[in-house]
Amino acid sequence: MSTAVANRPMSPEEKKVIFASSLGTVFEWYDFYLYGTLAVIIGNQFFSALDPASRTIFSLLAFAAGFIVRPFGALVFGRLGDMIGRKYTFLVTILIMGLSTFIVGLLPNYGSIGVAAPIILIALRMLQGLALGGEYGGAATYVAEHAPRNKRGAYTSWIQTTATLGLFLSLIVILGVRTAVGEAAFADWGWRIPFLVSILLLGVSVYIRLSMNESPAFTKMKAEGKTSKSPLSESFGQWKNLKIVILALVGLTAGQAVVWYTGQFYSLFFLTGALKVDAPTANVLVACSLIIATPFFVIFGTLSDKIGRKPIIMAGCLLAILTYFPVFSALTKAANPDLAAAQEKNKVVVTADPKECSFQFNPTGTSKFTSSCDIAKQVLSASSVSYENVAGPAGAPATIKIGETVITSYAANGLSADDLKKKDGEFKKAVSDDLKAAGYPAKADPAKMDKVMIVIILTYLVLLVTMVYGPIAAMLVEMFPTRIRYTSMSLPYHIGNGWFGGLLPATALAIVAQTGNMYNGLWYPIVIAAVTLVVGTLFIKETKDVDIYAND
Repeated sequence: MSTAVANRPMSPEEKKVIFASSLGTVFEWYDFYLYGTLAVIIGNQFFSALDPASRTIFSLLAFAAGFIVRPFGALVFGRLGDMIGRKYTFLVTILIMGLSTFIVGLLPNYGSIGVAAPIILIALRMLQGLALGGEYGGAATYVAEHAPRNKRGAYTSWIQTTATLGLFLSLIVILGVRTAVGEAAFADWGWRIPFLVSILLLGVSVYIRLSMNESPAFTKMKAEGKTSKSPLSESFGQWKNLKIVILALVGLTAGQAVVWYTGQFYSLFFLTGALKVDAPTANVLVACSLIIATPFFVIFGTLSDKIGRKPIIMAGCLLAILTYFPVFSALTKAANPDLAAAQEKNKVVVTADPKECSFQFNPTGTSKFTSSCDIAKQVLSASSVSYENVAGPAGAPATIKIGETVITSYAANGLSADDLKKKDGEFKKAVSDDLKAAGYPAKADPAKMDKVMIVIILTYLVLLVTMVYGPIAAMLVEMFPTRIRYTSMSLPYHIGNGWFGGLLPATALAIVAQTGNMYNGLWYPIVIAAVTLVVGTLFIKETKDVDIYAND
């Protein structure tokens, strides 16, 4: 295709392509976020045979199943997209995800059909994850192959806004239904309404997608008889292509994913967990930052058409590496100044025999901690208190030092049930009283929050997201030839975002639980972003001037 044709202004048909692709992807992310937001209620509905703590973790594991299967969806639908076309594959992915979401709204709970309920739920989540694995690659490829050469970054960046808009839409619908029917009714049956309403969005998306044409790049390639007979073996069985797939994962999408999840998910977890901000306030503050920062997806996408994709993505990773620790420290001071002051004035130190201390990650709440070290750390973790670890003498009981006050822990082994209950109550009361005396708050005080500063900080974190995410679709499309583009770009994107990014909250939580420092979870995104910065800077070439109509 000539440069003159590639650079022509977008036609009404091509503008419809942008709208339909973005609308469909907003809808798919809306579906995906619904489940994550309602995880606790869904746990109560479908895992009611378990204890409350285990219900939540199993509902989150079902949610994680959707992330885990995303790369497999990329392989399945990427192959179809490269063999039969972008349009029809694109249509199938939205039908699968939309119908799976709608059925969740109709699915009987555990009380009605027993163990079949969670099994069907997990199967539906996996179908949704498979469909989403094929959706992003389809949307990015479809839009890029319609866009003028000098506007690919601008037009594909609209797709990048969809994850944020999908999250925002899901929060609005949930809040609206919750307010309309009341909290008790919502927990009982009202939670189904957001899932059922999605059928309307599905209808609109399918109608628009049916009216779209196949991408010009695929049409041209098909007419010339150059479509791939085996996209999977071409993409991953030939070193010249597999090398690019690996570079795209390590040098682009892994770092992009952890910056994305830190800015839009971990920041919310940090506010409500470590900083003890109430959930409604935290959600409103995050929503405000999303409204302010979302246009920058398109701004950075457009800028990448002028100066290149790589400089913007690498700059976003570099800023994340350099600023995450001071920014999250500033967030603590703005959201919970009492906690920040207490940490500075009266540090908490756990002194214990290292041999007594086990891994302090207990997501299901089922592990039993019996050593004095484990009990001390468990009590502090339950209170979301950040502490330092100091090695103590062998065999000596662990101690908790709060400011200048020292509290000696106890070992649970050998105690009767009554003695254990008494000891536990006395120890927890002593720790609680001393934390309170040292200025550690039970929760963040809304009157003392600097909400303007919180929104500024959260907006900055989302701006980093827009830097790494805005240009990524165009760059991934440009890295691979047309004949295997759908397959090749989808896999590194979904391994990066589904595995490196999707597992960030759990990994960061594990690091915090093990070290006791509430900021140490940030090491995970920082290290991954640093690897991407080095590999991307040294080994990935700029792509903005690549001819995406080439087949070699």
